[in-house]
Amino acid sequence: MANTLSHVKNLHWIVIEDGNKKIPAVENILKRTNLPYTYLPYKTIEGFPRRGWYQRTMALKFIRSNTSQILGKEHEEGVVYFGDDDNSYDIRLFTEYIRNVKTLGIWAVGLVGGSYVEAPKVVNGTVVEFNVGYLPSRTFAVDMAGFAVNLRVVMNSTAVFGFHCKERYAPETCLLEDMGLERKDIEPFGHEKEVSIINQDRDIFVWHTKTSTPNIAKENATKPAPPPETYGYFVEV
Repeated sequence: MANTLSHVKNLHWIVIEDGNKKIPAVENILKRTNLPYTYLPYKTIEGFPRRGWYQRTMALKFIRSNTSQILGKEHEEGVVYFGDDDNSYDIRLFTEYIRNVKTLGIWAVGLVGGSYVEAPKVVNGTVVEFNVGYLPSRTFAVDMAGFAVNLRVVMNSTAVFGFHCKERYAPETCLLEDMGLERKDIEPFGHEKEVSIINQDRDIFVWHTKTSTPNIAKENATKPAPPPETYGYFVEV
């Protein structure tokens, strides 16, 4: 993710650690990108699911309280996107999609929800429904990786990922509805190509590839195993 974002111009990266302190290895990655960034630790509080809801809430609060610091003197507008370290990104997601969001941008996501792809169904430039497996009747049946919101919308609301979202379908729909958005506000991206035309497959710019613990064989032992050999390299284990 850092390798991708390091090639995106005019980007401020906000990273929220689910813990009580910053992790030096994470901050080293952020520094190497040469991007302006904010790195803050906020451990999930009781009542929130451990799915990044509380961390995204704190990021939204930071944006609203530090807008001028984030934008700097040269910029008056921005777009907010919720990235995740278990997704894979094509740089065009940022340069062709996110950069052009005026209100609410939505696009396809690969390998999500038990499907090869989930995407909005677009007719004459308007989203009429969603090709998804889980509750397609939702106003915004979209994965967290599949949308971005103009900063103006964020600043004109106090919406966050609150406790009440647990009873309202999914956090994405909950947040966007709380921001006062409606289906008609959606700007679909990436639907323009006609799939019936040879060699005109639609592109997917974000994939929910997921991170997982590597399958490394462990010796059976009754006593605690020694730390694994990493030959002097830093490896999260």
